[in-house]
Amino acid sequence: MNNLKLISPSQTKAFCFVSVAPIRKEASDASEMVSQLLFGEPIEVIAHGQPWIKIRTVLDGYEGYMDIKQVLPLTDKEFRRWMDSFTYQKVEILQLKTPFGSIFTSKGSFIGEDTSFQVGDVNVQREKKSLDLKMSIWEDATAYLNAPYLWGGKSIWGIDCSGFVQAVFRLHGYNLPRDAYEQAEIGTDISFEDCQENDLAYFANASGKIIHVGIVGKQGQIIHASGRIRIDELKEQGIWSEEYEKFSHTLAHIKRL
Repeated sequence: MNNLKLISPSQTKAFCFVSVAPIRKEASDASEMVSQLLFGEPIEVIAHGQPWIKIRTVLDGYEGYMDIKQVLPLTDKEFRRWMDSFTYQKVEILQLKTPFGSIFTSKGSFIGEDTSFQVGDVNVQREKKSLDLKMSIWEDATAYLNAPYLWGGKSIWGIDCSGFVQAVFRLHGYNLPRDAYEQAEIGTDISFEDCQENDLAYFANASGKIIHVGIVGKQGQIIHASGRIRIDELKEQGIWSEEYEKFSHTLAHIKRL
């Protein structure tokens, strides 16, 4: 098995080489997880440390702390090459073979289009599954059904409401911010009467702060992360849970991208 090459203090680019890596609010394993990296996701290192580094995600500018042992370095040239060549994993689970052993990756991970690809100086082979899946936004969303809710999560093994929306829309060319209140600032306002499939519905707490988001489906459906990825009924007041016979979230507004 090859030895891992850790990031040196002079390097500022890297990628996640484990299935899912937590990003924490503070430099501690006991600190709150605020987001996650998926395999292949590129980052910038903005402060070095052992074992904690402060990082910024390249695609959505999210900052936090993570264990240096869960990322591998990229030179500037390797970073540019990877940014130009990665694609998003569209199948639920893949098995990747690396010099460090096999890795199972989640839908939404960053992989190469070919069955053999390279990230930095790491050679990777993936299963020969077709990645050219012609799925609608709703179909991609329902592929996450029953994935458990996890604050800060972004994978099929645990995901939160805004991570779910971000992951699904990335597969269709939309690079949304990480948090629901930031996502709510994008798009065109739509009335409840005019909403349609693939619109985004946002929900607020008693103070009016956006705290939840879901994807609108046909015939008054909404798919969202609440306990698990689930489909409930969207009404003008909010999300009606048939399971609990009550409204679980209060509707603030609906946006169309």
